[in-house]
Amino acid sequence: MSAYRWKSFEENEDRPQKPRRYGVTEMRGPHYHVLSQNVLQDIFESMGDFVDGLKFSGGSDSLMPKSFLKKVIDMAHQHDVYVSTGDWAEHLIGKGPSAFKEYVEECKQLGFDTVELNVSSLEIPEETLLRFVRLVKSGGLKANPHFEVKFDKSDIPKGGNRAYGAYVPPAPRSFEFVEDVDLMIRRAERCLEAGADMISIDADDVSKHADSMRADIIAKVIGRLGIEKIMFEASNPRTSEWFIKQYGPNVNLFVDHSQIMDVECYRGRNLGKNHASVLGSSYFLF
Repeated sequence: MSAYRWKSFEENEDRPQKPRRYGVTEMRGPHYHVLSQNVLQDIFESMGDFVDGLKFSGGSDSLMPKSFLKKVIDMAHQHDVYVSTGDWAEHLIGKGPSAFKEYVEECKQLGFDTVELNVSSLEIPEETLLRFVRLVKSGGLKANPHFEVKFDKSDIPKGGNRAYGAYVPPAPRSFEFVEDVDLMIRRAERCLEAGADMISIDADDVSKHADSMRADIIAKVIGRLGIEKIMFEASNPRTSEWFIKQYGPNVNLFVDHSQIMDVECYRGRNLGKNHASVLGSSYFLF
């Protein structure tokens, strides 16, 4: 198999080959626009070594024929890419206690590998969440609870060099809220104890309103949960670059399919911000 000579896994001695437990790149599937089988096939054939997972975000899989889903899932598996349901389980809560179990069974029949549980959207008691994690595991699939960290815009000091949490004049409250980070981490720890395989965290919400990434929160999450058990959803390319620069190539990231090559260049360490000039040149050797 021919490969680009400017990038190989051997450069990162501690980053394993697929299937990886860390240094994972999960790719967003059809959501904001339609991805055909041909487009996915092109991505897998050209960048398959760098794609670990495919996630159907926003319940997009619920709109597709089962025959199409099966073909896409089989194609992903041929390239050693696992497939996740994305955040859709919350829509089944109102259909009765047996609906979730039936959903897990159907996901397994279709060939899905992972069931995501969006904790914010589910709005269920913690014990129920843990029961859902155990149901997913008992069904032979991997469980991936998804957490968010949100801040009210009025809670972030503006101007000057005031530290976060310093007194500022009251401001009108926005619709967003401050979540107890320690409580979120404890819930995530309990999910892992119940058998969850990975914890996803929406990293964009940590830096959406602040001038810079809330490195203190990220460090606390990683320190408590461990870098191998966390998948940071970083749809913003600058966020992906920040994570890899701060925590190295072994950080797990969920990105848009258009960012796969950029993320691998960041993971390669030696390209950094100058990767665009390299990608735009004819310096590839096959």
